[in-house]
Amino acid sequence: MTGEYVIWHNPKCSTSRFVLAAMREAGIDPVVRDYQRDAPSAAELREALAALGIPARALLRRKNTPHDELGLGDAALDEAALVAAMAAHPAVIERPVVFTPRGAALCRPKEKIFELLPGQGG
Repeated sequence: MTGEYVIWHNPKCSTSRFVLAAMREAGIDPVVRDYQRDAPSAAELREALAALGIPARALLRRKNTPHDELGLGDAALDEAALVAAMAAHPAVIERPVVFTPRGAALCRPKEKIFELLPGQGG
């Protein structure tokens, strides 16, 4: 990941806005990536999943996305197929995803950000 602190952000999402504000209030000026306009590649998604320590299915957003139309609930889909779908349709990526020197997290619930900030818990 580029930069010390990176957030995959959706400015329309209140959780994502909360996490970004918490980072800034902690004195961090993160690299802000609007992942829907600047979609991560399949390679970047694989790198993110490794950093997060989760399978691709755990990074899928189901609500208000083309998840169902794309058939992403099909249990037969493997990691490669799910990653390819996320790269092609970034709206199905859950957010916000944060990368820091202390680790990476899908900040849901939003309070997870506090585990990654300097001088905070975790």
